[in-house]
Amino acid sequence: MKTVFSSARLAVLPLALAAAFPSLAQTQLKEVVVTATRVATRADALSSEVLVIDREDIERSAGRTLTEVLARLASVQLSSNGGRGNNSNIFIRGTEARHTLLLIDGVRYGSATAGTPVWDNLPLDQIERIEVLKGPASALYGADAVGGVVQIFTVRGAPGLHPTAEVTLGSHGYRAVSAGVQAGTDTVRYSLGGSVTRDRGFSATNPSVPFGSYNPDRDGFDQKALNGSVDWTLAPDWTLNAGVLYSEGTQHFDDGLGADTASALRSSVLRAGLSGKISPTWTTRFNFAQGVDRSEALVSASSFNLPGLFETTQNKWTWQNDIQTGVGTVVAGLETLEQKVNSSQAYSVNSRRINAAFAGLTGKAGAHGWQLNARRDDNSQFGAHSTGYAGYSYQINPAWRAHAGYGTSFVAPNFNDLYWKSSYYNGNPLLQPEQGKNAELGLDWTQGDHHVKLVRFDNRIRGFISGGTSTVNVPRVRIDGWTLGYDGHFDALNLWATAEALDPRNTANQLQLRRRAKSQLSLGGDYTLGAWRLGGSALYVGQRFEDAANTTRLGAYATADVSLAYTVDKDWTVQTKLNNLTNRQYATALGYNQPGRELFVSLRYQPK
Repeated sequence: MKTVFSSARLAVLPLALAAAFPSLAQTQLKEVVVTATRVATRADALSSEVLVIDREDIERSAGRTLTEVLARLASVQLSSNGGRGNNSNIFIRGTEARHTLLLIDGVRYGSATAGTPVWDNLPLDQIERIEVLKGPASALYGADAVGGVVQIFTVRGAPGLHPTAEVTLGSHGYRAVSAGVQAGTDTVRYSLGGSVTRDRGFSATNPSVPFGSYNPDRDGFDQKALNGSVDWTLAPDWTLNAGVLYSEGTQHFDDGLGADTASALRSSVLRAGLSGKISPTWTTRFNFAQGVDRSEALVSASSFNLPGLFETTQNKWTWQNDIQTGVGTVVAGLETLEQKVNSSQAYSVNSRRINAAFAGLTGKAGAHGWQLNARRDDNSQFGAHSTGYAGYSYQINPAWRAHAGYGTSFVAPNFNDLYWKSSYYNGNPLLQPEQGKNAELGLDWTQGDHHVKLVRFDNRIRGFISGGTSTVNVPRVRIDGWTLGYDGHFDALNLWATAEALDPRNTANQLQLRRRAKSQLSLGGDYTLGAWRLGGSALYVGQRFEDAANTTRLGAYATADVSLAYTVDKDWTVQTKLNNLTNRQYATALGYNQPGRELFVSLRYQPK
């Protein structure tokens, strides 16, 4: 399949859109998001691009894991080392895996040793909603948010009694059971849910995998997960909240012919907070949060994967104030983040502390919208760094809206980049933080149930951290491109599509950044007829390179998925999914397999 998207062709799309979609009266987007501004803000007032994935979207998606759902529905690119439970990464707008910040109910979660979010042990069935903010967000959340932010919202309590349950059976010996309840009164609301997953899996590797770790066996994954929350209204306008997400799993991966390694994974997110109104226009919030990622090799068959422990603990204290003024909502606060590493590997430094102050203004008046943010982070290892963001939106007429934004960002080197020493990799304690500048322009058209969005972005990173046998700061990297998206409804027919064209390159040698495709297209839809719902989706990803030298190619690929759901009655639904319909063999990382054709059948109980 040829690449059909290029910057030159997409550059004329604003004119094509203007001709194709006249400016008629329309229903404004009224969806409310919080990730883009740190306060609840209507989507039609934003100067940045935010995609929302709700629970129904997750259930309909062909994605088996969180990263697969994001790749299909949020138009981000994916790299995965095999099946469920194995290491995977996402690239937002062509940036690095470490350039995405993952928040779970506002809690920062990831690995300080690898410097990336950890997606592999997070249970999909405990997720209620996902917001994906694209573009720089260091001025909102600090380091790492260069490409964007993915915020997961877990199930929360609600007045009344709302039980749910689901059983799923599928290919490769897959079976999963989950159950939960949302309940409460006007004063106290709580939720509790749990799940158990067993997956015999498929071989994670093939003969082209590096380091000779191929083993043609099944690499399975087992997981148990628990999620709970409580919100208690202590007095009018004052609420105490707490929550926990905990999951533990056992992951198997190849370690050479006839040999495997098993690792125990543990993810935990704890949060507690108090929020209330000091005055009718002033809301204050105090929060403590802890995110823990732990991976421990239980058995190893080679010297390459020695039994070892890697654990990251991130403790964060936040005081945030939201003040309503005549020019918009002012957000101001203080934050302290402590990152601690516990490992069987020796690091010269195993902790750091970041103290931060932040402020912002978000407002809307008539056709005009604005957003200003500033933040200063004082890192115990790398000193103080200031970041900012300025955005503006303009409602041209009832159908058309334009927006523009400019932001700066930074990323501190992770502990592996700084201090790891081995026969195949050397850290560099002289590394400096990356500095980024990002600009974007966007144009939206909304007509009733139809929405089209075109975004042009340009991200320039100075001191880009590049790995290999040793880690160095590359002088400059530039990632620019376009995204074009559509979603709409025609009575019982829902359709969506997203196209992305990228040019991710090292400006010193014009080589393409590794594992990033220059084009990606995803599309899908579903049709409801009585108690039946038929759905389908397709994903195309262009050619990539495995290495920074662009000598090893990863071929382009396309997959298609179909699903069929039947509502037995108002409380019971049966759903089948047939993924990778054509049994396409492909790789998102050299030597690591992706699933072939798979069938899943689910029985869901959710009283209406």
